Amino acid sequence: MTLPFLPFTRPSIDEATIAAVGDVLRSGWITSGPKVQAFEAALSEYCGGRTVRAFNSGTATLEIALRLAGVGPGDEVITTPLTWVATANVILEVGARPVLVDIDPVTRNIDPGRIEAAITARTKALIPVDLAGLPADRDRIYAIAEEYKLRVVEDAAQSLGASWHGKRIGASFGNDRDFVSFSFHANKNLTTSEGGALVLPADVDVKLCERLRLQGVQRFPDGGMDVDVLGGKFNLTDVAAAIGLGQLPHLGEFTERRRLLARRYFATLDDAKLGLALPLADFENSNWHMFQVLLPASRDRAAFIAAMKEQGIGVGVHYPALHLFSLYRKLGWKPGDFPHAEDVGRRIVTLPLFPAMADSDVDRVCCALGQSLEQQ
Repeated sequence: MTLPFLPFTRPSIDEATIAAVGDVLRSGWITSGPKVQAFEAALSEYCGGRTVRAFNSGTATLEIALRLAGVGPGDEVITTPLTWVATANVILEVGARPVLVDIDPVTRNIDPGRIEAAITARTKALIPVDLAGLPADRDRIYAIAEEYKLRVVEDAAQSLGASWHGKRIGASFGNDRDFVSFSFHANKNLTTSEGGALVLPADVDVKLCERLRLQGVQRFPDGGMDVDVLGGKFNLTDVAAAIGLGQLPHLGEFTERRRLLARRYFATLDDAKLGLALPLADFENSNWHMFQVLLPASRDRAAFIAAMKEQGIGVGVHYPALHLFSLYRKLGWKPGDFPHAEDVGRRIVTLPLFPAMADSDVDRVCCALGQSLEQQ
């Protein structure tokens, strides 16, 4: 019997959520409206009462966070080279300069021990990234930010549902001076198909955030309006918010199921025999957004991916080291600048992991993985 193709991820959307989207479509109000407001209120409650505003992407939330933090031309922002390229792109979008710091090869997140050496008089902010849902070290990052008076924009695109020593990601770790950016892309633990949300610090002008989200427009009670800042078109729709409202109550069970599947990977994969490097086995903090292994350095990743596909299994690559992309090489980076990120970026593959997977799916992946490596 031929088994169905197993993708590396698939959203879990129940019939009640599908029906709720239909209700929105039939209502006649499908752009930003009451559903967005309800979704923001639900996210705020999840984040301990902090102010949350919804956007059309996690990329938009990062850019707006930098603008609200006053980051602009002449400033520097420190982040990691092992992330989706949007993390660095938004720094360029606001006219600032990305400063990259190599990763800790164990966590695959930015190495806090290397951050201080990268700080200059122009450094304005830090963007730590929670790769695969494993939170970056909040204690050390915020201690550095406090000492050097830096803003923090947490790129928590992949870590909704994760925690740091018992405290939810999205709650405050920096005396309410931090921004937290979430993504709700289709591959995330909670999806709105496309979308994102920004958790705001206590000292930020919320009305300014809302104006930046929608063309800089300021409206008045008499029906008049003004535009006093340069904004963009970053608003979330009610259609998307209805999906988010249906997803949020299931986030806890989604996370728990991901953790169980990750445990099965650890129990089933013979990493020593196969020459794999497994992720950090963190079941306290991580939401297990992705399960990523490093292939043996001698293996051809493209051939491995093709072999897995032939067996009906999809895998991903998250991510190549971004400083090796052509755009960033033009800015002066070169191979060898960040050896840990480059090594991981060359060897990493993302195995299937999503709540609807059966335990037998994990066993199937592990079997196919071994066979695919043996073919090389």
